[in-house]
Amino acid sequence: KLYETILNTGGYMFKKNKSYIRKKLHDKYGGNRQSGISKSKKHNIIMLFTGNKGKKYGYNDGWKGEFFYYYGEGQVGDMEFKRGNKAIKNHILDNYELHLFKNISNGYVKYMGKFVYEGYEIDEGYDTKGNLRKIIVFKLIPYEKYQNRL
Repeated sequence: KLYETILNTGGYMFKKNKSYIRKKLHDKYGGNRQSGISKSKKHNIIMLFTGNKGKKYGYNDGWKGEFFYYYGEGQVGDMEFKRGNKAIKNHILDNYELHLFKNISNGYVKYMGKFVYEGYEIDEGYDTKGNLRKIIVFKLIPYEKYQNRL
C-alpha cells in the first residue's frame, strides 16, 4: 500500500499515444534535454526517451511480454547505478514517477505511459569504443498493470 500511495501523488497528466514536442516538455518540466533519462528538478517526474537511434549505441529497448525493457545510460565502459540509472532504480523511494516517451520524428515524441521499475538485468554489449561491457537493462511495467497487482 505504501507504493500505491506514493505512486498516486503526482497527478502529471500526459495523454497516452499523444505527440508532444520534446523541447516544450523540458521547458515545462525541466530535465536534461540530451539524455534518454531526464530527471526533473522542478517536478517529481523522470521522463524516459526511447527510439531507434539508440540501437547504434547498443540500446535495444522494447517489449518482452508485459514488461518494457529499457537500457540504462552510459555509452562508454560498464554501466553503473549513477545519475539517471540510480534515479530509475530509486524512483519509488524518491517519490518520482516514470513517464516513457518514444522519439517519433524531428523533436516530436509520443507518450507511451506511466511505468514502474520492477527490477533489472545485466546484459553484455559493446560501448561506443568497441569494448565489451556490462549493460543495465531495466524491467518496467505499465503503471496500470502494476496497480492491478496491489
